[in-house]
Amino acid sequence: MTTASASNAASIPPVTADTPVRVRFCPSPTGTPHVGLIRTALFNWAYARHTKGTMVFRIEDTDSARDSEESYHQLLDALKWLGIDWDEGVEVGGPHEPYRQSQRSDIYQDVIGRLREGGFVYESYSTPDEIEARHRAAGRDPKLGYDGFDRHLTEEQLSQFKAEGRDAVLRLRMPDEDITFNDLVRGEITFRAGSIPDFAVVRANGAPLYTLVNPVDDALMGITHILRGEDLLSSTPRQIALYRALYAVGVAQYMPEFGHLPYVMGQGNKKLSKRDPESSLFLHRERGFIPEGLLNYLSLLGWSLSADEDIFTVEQLVEHFDIHDVLGNPARFDLKKAEAINGTHVRLLPPEVFRERLVPYLRAADLVGEILTDREEEILTEAAPLVQERITLLGEAPEMLAFLFKADDAIDVAADARKGLPENLIEVLDAAIAALEPVEDWTPDNIQTALKQALVEDLGIKPRLAFGPVRTAVSGRRISPPLFESMVILGKESSLGRLRAFRG
Repeated sequence: MTTASASNAASIPPVTADTPVRVRFCPSPTGTPHVGLIRTALFNWAYARHTKGTMVFRIEDTDSARDSEESYHQLLDALKWLGIDWDEGVEVGGPHEPYRQSQRSDIYQDVIGRLREGGFVYESYSTPDEIEARHRAAGRDPKLGYDGFDRHLTEEQLSQFKAEGRDAVLRLRMPDEDITFNDLVRGEITFRAGSIPDFAVVRANGAPLYTLVNPVDDALMGITHILRGEDLLSSTPRQIALYRALYAVGVAQYMPEFGHLPYVMGQGNKKLSKRDPESSLFLHRERGFIPEGLLNYLSLLGWSLSADEDIFTVEQLVEHFDIHDVLGNPARFDLKKAEAINGTHVRLLPPEVFRERLVPYLRAADLVGEILTDREEEILTEAAPLVQERITLLGEAPEMLAFLFKADDAIDVAADARKGLPENLIEVLDAAIAALEPVEDWTPDNIQTALKQALVEDLGIKPRLAFGPVRTAVSGRRISPPLFESMVILGKESSLGRLRAFRG
């Protein structure tokens, strides 16, 4: 077996400009999808679509202790909900199957064999305690990590370790020179020689580590652009070193380009953690974010269409997205701004689409059943336009529309609505009932005219206060969708019935 030097492994051609773009999204199925992870998927997808390239979606599920099928299906659900599709990968197949690391062990063992044969990896028997002891003895920081001790073991030492029954991990030989690469987001970055120790690529039991399988899959799948989070920047020199070795043993064809996306920050300018409520994609969906609004906002976490355009469609994103335009500065997840952008997209929805999007939220609030009755369909069709201009999240609709779907005797009156009622409530309600009973053509204008005459002109109540008691009687709320239109939806009989019931 020969020992590879840095020089004979360093010569690997770069990916060329005319090579078709191939990007990948390769999450581990742990926990629920968070916005930082989905932003990474979105930028990869947008770049693939912009360049008419290929999006590969594979699953890194070699950590059986943490990975779960539930999390895997949540990832699929998240991407499908947002409309982020892929050309190759899990569920759709492709020329590089399988696309789950747990099913690719034979492939990895073959590559490990080639790297051993080429002398790019070596057996390392040092335990963490031994490494720490050597650092202490030399007066170095004991937390420095692996010290390269096993790199030059003699045959005699190797035999002795084996005779003792020790297990060895396999480590990659890092080059003895600086590693420099041009980050697509951050520009030229150099890691000094000796700053990255030889790292383990295979466990003592022969199982490959993430540090090996991730670049191996990228190489075998012909990935041209590795676009990933900034937290992985420190591992890039190891990937570059491994890529050189993979090229030397016939696994890689070229060195991909790397681009590291900015951190997504939460409250107090701390990195957005999985534990932060803002990080949960499904929580945003539950609250009523729509894919169009959330995709727009996530795109702004590191990129923008122009200096003065915050609102854009996914088609505009695809048309204009270039990884070279992504900013390196951390991006803060601003929930208020996200909601405002979502509200704009809610208002941009065609009325029939908005109407359909409300149904799951009405179901979740037990206002309608699995199949809407004809009357529920009618109410929804007439009521949806009344709230489309007034909400930012679909989840706000059930509270606003509930009174239209409830039976007349099931209206609950909110505490804040009771507080604002006038002392002459009975007089106001009697006047309203008397004014509305003769109205034959039950239209918003006729209802308004009758109530205005009775309450503003005849009783002298200020216009902004006049209709509060009627609103509370009809809806149980201080604030509701437009009152007169709501009363038309309820119908004359129901509206008068609620006024009488509230009067008592």
